[in-house]
Amino acid sequence: MKVLAIDTSNFVLGISILDNGKVIGEYITNLKKNHSVRAMPAIEQLMKECEIKPKELTKIVVAKGPGSYTGVRIGVTIAKTLAWTLKIPLVGLSSLEVLAASAGRYFDGNVVPLFDARRGQIYTGVYYFSGGKYKQIKQDQLILTTDWVEQLKEDQKKLLFVGNDLPLHEEVILSSLGEQAILADPIDYNPRPSVLAMLGKDKEAGDIHTFIPEYIRMAEAEANWLKANKKEKKEDRG
Repeated sequence: MKVLAIDTSNFVLGISILDNGKVIGEYITNLKKNHSVRAMPAIEQLMKECEIKPKELTKIVVAKGPGSYTGVRIGVTIAKTLAWTLKIPLVGLSSLEVLAASAGRYFDGNVVPLFDARRGQIYTGVYYFSGGKYKQIKQDQLILTTDWVEQLKEDQKKLLFVGNDLPLHEEVILSSLGEQAILADPIDYNPRPSVLAMLGKDKEAGDIHTFIPEYIRMAEAEANWLKANKKEKKEDRG
């Protein structure tokens, strides 16, 4: 089984290839650059280095969000196109799940991955890993950081917080949770595409045509359009 994993859901661009459960190639950058012009060349270069031809791939695994709306769309579009063209299964996983698994597989407690969502909000959830397996304690959601830490106070376990946007919310987290909160080392901030591939390699695939990203909320442009449209209709009714 040869699995190609793709993650463009945030600034991190991650590509990996598994060959029968072995990681044979992994590419990661954490740069504020356009994934739309970098992702396919990165995939092609990694496959070339690993001497893997497209027709040899048996599954595509993609991080389906939440995260940057544009980034999520790019990764999902590439993954769907490749899976459809090659006629192979497509599996999508939560971007937060991948981040949590990348940093917290050996942490004895709950793992709290997060991505900044602006205006004091974060995309987050709670995961617990044990013996190579995990369970989701709290579902992925969009929430104010201040509200989130109040919820987490109820958990008596140590909480490992992780993510490249952690420094933006560190003060709120520590002031509320104190020693209950453990901040991951920056070396663990990046979600690993090899972990994405491992998590998805045995997961049942869904229908390619109905596969959609997981935004959790509407894109800001769409929300603004709906708000303006609603206002315009109200004025028309006068």
